Amino acid sequence: MNFNLYICDWITIIPEIFLVLSVVLLLLYSAIYSVSPFLNYPVLITNTLWLSIYILFIAFFLNYNVNLFFYSTINFLIVDYFGKFIKGIVIVLTICVLITFLNYNKYEYINNSEYSIILILTILGTSLVISSYNLIVLYLAIELQSFCSYILCSFKRNSEHSAEAALKYFILGAFSSSFLLFGCSLVYGFAGVLNYDQLLILYIGEFSNYSDINGVVIGIIFILVSLLFKLAAAPFHFWSPDVYEGSPIIITLFFAIVPKFGIFVFFMRLFFDSFYNLFIPLQFFIVICSIISMLVGSFGALSQNKLKRLLAFSSISHVGYMLMCLSSFCIDNIYSLIVYLIFYVIMLLSSFLLIIMLNNNININRLKYIEDLVYLSKTNFFLGIPFLITFFSISGIPPFSGFFAKLFVFYTAIGQQMYLLCFVGIFTSIISCFYYLRIIQLVYFTQITKWVSFKKLEKETSIILTLTTLLLILFIIHPNLLLKYIYNSVIYFTYNIQVA
Repeated sequence: MNFNLYICDWITIIPEIFLVLSVVLLLLYSAIYSVSPFLNYPVLITNTLWLSIYILFIAFFLNYNVNLFFYSTINFLIVDYFGKFIKGIVIVLTICVLITFLNYNKYEYINNSEYSIILILTILGTSLVISSYNLIVLYLAIELQSFCSYILCSFKRNSEHSAEAALKYFILGAFSSSFLLFGCSLVYGFAGVLNYDQLLILYIGEFSNYSDINGVVIGIIFILVSLLFKLAAAPFHFWSPDVYEGSPIIITLFFAIVPKFGIFVFFMRLFFDSFYNLFIPLQFFIVICSIISMLVGSFGALSQNKLKRLLAFSSISHVGYMLMCLSSFCIDNIYSLIVYLIFYVIMLLSSFLLIIMLNNNININRLKYIEDLVYLSKTNFFLGIPFLITFFSISGIPPFSGFFAKLFVFYTAIGQQMYLLCFVGIFTSIISCFYYLRIIQLVYFTQITKWVSFKKLEKETSIILTLTTLLLILFIIHPNLLLKYIYNSVIYFTYNIQVA
């Protein structure tokens, strides 16, 4: 064995190794110092949060210092520029969540130092999902991510709603994982291999003479059902509103933005790298899920008067738009999907940050209902400006960034002659404008009955909110500045497929 090549294999996954070692050190630090009588049993939540932020910054730079084109690592992981780009986005989003949590825990009285450790483990699972090139490795990575999510969901131990949401998420998540494992077992039983590249070789070209093709298709359907559950796509969405409602809002923010990257990247690797020739039997299934998700998300949000449930149904609707990109199964649609996913995450991050800031600062009951936003523009005009930009963008009003993200999706769908999907997408976009504009109407055009004063906003959260708002404005002024980085990362993924 070539020793230098062996070392090079492990260097390619140095960010993941660093995260594992960091988790061990953080656990030792928390276990030793939190029970120390000499230090008077200190509360270490702030310390571990800052240490976790530093760890993720180091992991971000380690991720981009692996200078490889596309390279299979240890035969079951793959490291390429596309995966590095997505993992970089995931790490940056997690840093934003941790910075927001620095002040959020003061108001929610969450003093468990394990929070940031579990969050890093979730990022480790997501990173392994992005780099997975083997079905069993994929299953283990998703389980690592899922188990950490169950714990995060129940972090408010004294809250009945949080415990209920965690129990529902755990039971349905275990059911979904069984579908994934059973699908992987069927694929291995009928194909005899688990690596994506070996599956590609097995099913490349004409596959009609392969006697066990129906069993493999059934296995892929089971895997697809599990993925759609993880994405909260209809009709597998029933857990999403309850989990969003019962979880702490900072955990809801994390659930809404981070895991979707890993699932969509796995979706693209599995179907574009391995089962491209088997997509036709599954296309109708994905199209139906896309249509149902857009309809259920849009009509379900109309009847909601609670903010987090409205954002949950909005997330279901946006997953439908993302599935529209994948339903035609054209390699060019990967670019549209990544563009839409990135800008959707930026808009969702901005909207949740606004809600968290109001939760922390408003001198009335906790911000829970849509009507509670009526005080925003009257009492804090400068906070109302990013609110206006964010909700105009997420509703798809031109010339804001959400409009151009949807335009990319519709353009690619029309190019593949998916006219029914475009019609449903435009119809549901009009419906979604109603409940988003209703929020803006409440904020800016409703008379208030009493005056509400705000506390001083936290500096860290204000900086993140300013950056997300500037990104949304920058896309309007100079869209190519952001799109070229997305295009450069996606082009390596498509080149990898063409080489294979």
